[in-house]
Amino acid sequence: MKNQHTKNLIFLLIATLFGSTSGPLGKFIDLPPPVSIWCRCILGGLFLYAFCYFKKVNLKIYSKRDFLIILVSALFFGAHWITYFYALKLSNVAIGMLSLFTYPMITALIEPLFIKVKFDPMYIVLSLMVLLGLYILAPEFNLENAHIGAILFGVLSALLYSIRNIISKKLTSRYSGSSIMLYQISILSVLLLPSLFFMDISNITNQIPSLVMLGLLTTAIGHTMIVSSFKHFSVSTASIITSITPIFGIILAFIFLNETPNLNTFIGGSLILATVVIESIRSRNKS
Repeated sequence: MKNQHTKNLIFLLIATLFGSTSGPLGKFIDLPPPVSIWCRCILGGLFLYAFCYFKKVNLKIYSKRDFLIILVSALFFGAHWITYFYALKLSNVAIGMLSLFTYPMITALIEPLFIKVKFDPMYIVLSLMVLLGLYILAPEFNLENAHIGAILFGVLSALLYSIRNIISKKLTSRYSGSSIMLYQISILSVLLLPSLFFMDISNITNQIPSLVMLGLLTTAIGHTMIVSSFKHFSVSTASIITSITPIFGIILAFIFLNETPNLNTFIGGSLILATVVIESIRSRNKS
């Protein structure tokens, strides 16, 4: 049993590592974010479809209402990805990823607006910790400062991601995680197609290796492995473990992009990630 638990833990850590490649790849790929996301959706969709085909995953949508929920969640998902990539372009991987990881706290704050759950006053304390972390991350509050722009885009991306997750939760009782992801990115690949005609894609052939990695490692393999890990871990436990995603991303950015975080990034990022761990532990204890 102990050996099996260790194997499951290693499996989830590898999944988290794959997921963390979104930061360095999003920063490295030299294309407008909507174009990068379209390529990510097309390639990730092909890999996911192949996975669903071989695993015989049921891809039938059962009702028009479900399709509408999938469509709305896809819109928020696409907006989340695009704003996240803009955050990475404006600053560095550390600030972009850490700003995005305010989403667990944002989710806790806004979930009572969508679902009948009791608001916990502790969220106010944790939110203040997040705000302090963001304040430390920002060198100065000047809207013309690239770091401030990155943080604002990162937090907006976190809000959009939180809404997408809350909406998608309505589907998880009837559809697998892989099929939900496939539906969403398939819709996005259609909606983002016009970006190829209105944005600069002259450099797209040079970016193919990185785009394949983004579609395969980050989107298809990383997501599928994390969803599969829920068979062995509670969602809360998985959330605690996957909160090291920005740390993996920062390490990868240091190795491949030569980005070195400063002291403010470490302190502010530690506060943000601490709220993720605290809330994950609290939610596990409540269940």
